[in-house]
Amino acid sequence: MEILTKTEVQKRYEEITEKIAQGLVFIHPSDTIYGLGCNALDEKAVAKVRKLKQQFHQPMSIWVPSIEWVKKNCVLNTPAEDALKKLPGPYTIVLKLKKKNVLAQNVTLGKETIGIRLPDHWFGKVVAKAGIPIITTSANKNGQKFMTSLQNLEKEIEQEVEFIIYEGPKEAHPSKIMNVVEGWMKER
Repeated sequence: MEILTKTEVQKRYEEITEKIAQGLVFIHPSDTIYGLGCNALDEKAVAKVRKLKQQFHQPMSIWVPSIEWVKKNCVLNTPAEDALKKLPGPYTIVLKLKKKNVLAQNVTLGKETIGIRLPDHWFGKVVAKAGIPIITTSANKNGQKFMTSLQNLEKEIEQEVEFIIYEGPKEAHPSKIMNVVEGWMKER
């Protein structure tokens, strides 16, 4: 397992985006907390993330490569378009998918909705360059404290990821959830 800084990632964009496309599981920074990520199109990689998190019964959120990806793959009504104006930012916006097969089946667990993120963070350039959505879920086991530094990263998760992109301790909280399908917002 390799720990990479922002500078190292920027020097190795091609290599990192290729690793993401190949389905490697990794930890990434965001505008809120550290996330556990993988290619959201790769069923085996998503299964590994689910096993690490011990999260088997609820859909996972994705970090989208662009607003264009959202427009192409999600149903956009007026509330959805209004919510998208908040991006990039610290939000997870729940939208209805146009087709279920745009992501690995085990991302949504058969549901017609997906939580999308487009954080205001430099790592978004890596996701955009990869051109695919990635899983973005807190880097912790389900129900445990989320990772804000290397010191509180669970050993089991650390041992199973291929690389960690680390930028120091974070004091933020998880993203706010805006469910435009059901019409509610929740701060975690």
